[in-house]
Amino acid sequence: METVEIKLRDEYIKLGQALKAAGIAESGVDAKYRIQDGTVQVNGKTELQRGKKLFAGDVVVCGNVTVKVVE
Repeated sequence: METVEIKLRDEYIKLGQALKAAGIAESGVDAKYRIQDGTVQVNGKTELQRGKKLFAGDVVVCGNVTVKVVE
């Protein structure tokens, strides 16, 4: 399993933006479909909101990639 860290530039990052920043999704549309398909988990729970705000300490899992949000 691959782990990617995303450093926050602001107070939070939206889930769709985080997937793009981590290289999981090539575009916003790609991120949208991955989220709608139920393949994305935030802190252990399936997340269906593309605009979900992620803060430092949140962990996103999509397939074999884990994304950690850090300050």
